[in-house]
Amino acid sequence: MRKVSDCRDHATATGCTLTISGEEDAVVRAAAEHAVSAHDQKDTLELRQRIRESLKIEQVPLHA
Repeated sequence: MRKVSDCRDHATATGCTLTISGEEDAVVRAAAEHAVSAHDQKDTLELRQRIRESLKIEQVPLHA
């Protein structure tokens, strides 16, 4: 099951619209790296836990 992390779900001063989707561990890792590089966050266990808790299941549109 693919998971999604969307910056629009988090309050950011930059109005970031990045969305990351994939396997849960990869999304957490990539989202943490993005939080550090783009949002001046510290890569901590707490940050990664907050990211993990905020993940949503990717909604795949049904095709007609």
